[in-house]
Amino acid sequence: MPLALGLVGGSTKTHPVARIAVKILGVKNTKEFAQVVASVGLAQNFAALRALATEGIQRGHMKLHARNIAVIAGAEGGEIDAVSKKMIEGKKINVNGAKEILKKMKK
Repeated sequence: MPLALGLVGGSTKTHPVARIAVKILGVKNTKEFAQVVASVGLAQNFAALRALATEGIQRGHMKLHARNIAVIAGAEGGEIDAVSKKMIEGKKINVNGAKEILKKMKK
């Protein structure tokens, strides 16, 4: 897979985070860098295929969204999964709903 990448000049030399990333990767030349970038791209493609073949991207995203809403509502530890599960079951994923669920759970 042809990739136009470089390690001399550009952001890999001037941007501090890019410099750290290249150092962490331990790549010595553009060929190694291209191999890493291609591998990451392939891994992302496989992850997308897995999501499509299993529960689906939309459903998986909604689970993650529900967990984030539960945390925003104040859920901690095991409460996060319980609150997000109840929101998904009720098909009502919002902060107020999460707060109500959390309040009922704590009674």
